[in-house]
Amino acid sequence: MITNSMQSDSVPTPGAKEVFALAWPMTLKAIFLHGTVVIDGFLLSALGEGALAAMGLAAALGGIVLGVIFAFSHAMQIRTAQAFGSGDAVYLKSALISGLAVSISIGIIGVSLILIWGGTLIAALAPSVAIATQAESYLAIFTIVIFGEAIGQSIASFFNGCSRSKLPLYGYLLSVPINVIASIALIHGYWGLPAYGVAGAAMGSALAITVQTLFWSALLLKTNGTLMRVVGWHNQTFVPTLKRHIRFALPIAATFVSATLATHVCSLIYANMSLNGFAAMTLIAPWNMLTGQVAMQWTQATGILVAQLLGKHTSEDVLDRFLSQAWKGAFVAAGLVAIIFLIMCLSLDWIYPDLELETRAILFGFLPILVIIQFPRATNAICGNTLRAAGDTVYVMHIFVWTQWAFRVPATAILVLYFNAPAFWILSLFLWEEVLKFPVFHRRLWRGDWKRSDVAA
Repeated sequence: MITNSMQSDSVPTPGAKEVFALAWPMTLKAIFLHGTVVIDGFLLSALGEGALAAMGLAAALGGIVLGVIFAFSHAMQIRTAQAFGSGDAVYLKSALISGLAVSISIGIIGVSLILIWGGTLIAALAPSVAIATQAESYLAIFTIVIFGEAIGQSIASFFNGCSRSKLPLYGYLLSVPINVIASIALIHGYWGLPAYGVAGAAMGSALAITVQTLFWSALLLKTNGTLMRVVGWHNQTFVPTLKRHIRFALPIAATFVSATLATHVCSLIYANMSLNGFAAMTLIAPWNMLTGQVAMQWTQATGILVAQLLGKHTSEDVLDRFLSQAWKGAFVAAGLVAIIFLIMCLSLDWIYPDLELETRAILFGFLPILVIIQFPRATNAICGNTLRAAGDTVYVMHIFVWTQWAFRVPATAILVLYFNAPAFWILSLFLWEEVLKFPVFHRRLWRGDWKRSDVAA
């Protein structure tokens, strides 16, 4: 029997280099992913506010289904990493098929609900019949995107969990140019094609996602086609295996869905702020989303490697050494994001020259929060992804759900609706939320139970 000391000598400790190799393709992929609707919005802006309103309304409904798919694909990424680390082909096949089954089921249910109720919702929410008609056309075609992402995001998560994060990036490098070129042609009717307007943007996205999904599927068959010939399931038969996957994935998916809902609720509350404050909060949101990917993808890559190490039954001292190095890298990533925000705030006159002076002043006033928050956010994310990798998903879910719904959402409502607080104090609630998470995350991690987790159970 190999002792822990002998094991730690024989197992090389991955470090910041391995995390970086996994994280940078995931970061670029995340930026491309969030940019799909941004591309459509930019290309449709030439058609006027009505076209943008139609796309925004349809994308909001379709985005709900996509959000659930992405949430479950993140859980699949961790489950795949555990299976990959164990070296068990049956476990790896089970993670792949179970994840695909869950994601495709969500896509079918989501598209069915859209086809049944989407028209009614759009008619009730759209400001005019013309906008409702355009939104319905966009949404009907966008269902192809939902089906494609249901398959594609599962495959991408599988690749990430197997430490092949460059493969999903290649798919986006292929699909984004197709999306731009096809959307331009189909929106405006270039090169002899009909001009479909708003529907043309959805067609371009559908074409791009279809090509991307086919490309990833071909890569999956090439790299892991042998899994289809593996006999057996991780939990004896497929149904118990699927149930075990769902039990693991549900708390993770619930965490991401809760965060999305909390963000939307707070955004609705922001509409009651002063015009300048609301504009500042609206403008800072995409900056937070895009720049935050640098640190968030680093911590997700850390979680993937922790899951692989736990799958290999790695000794505790090797896990400690790896996490120590990953933690240092997370602080570097947080510092990089803080510098980006510093540059952004110092360049507001150049980036937003047409904004009112008061709005720019509010944005500049956000700087202390935007710099400070990166560090507790990064270290909390390291804890959260490490605990998830060890299967402690319910505890992590509780931390997120309680700090969002028992603190940030009601505090936002109180400060905005009753005290008419300045935008600075509204944004500071995100920092205080991280402060509340800090002790409960770190106490759980330092307890060390996660290092003895049997992730194959």
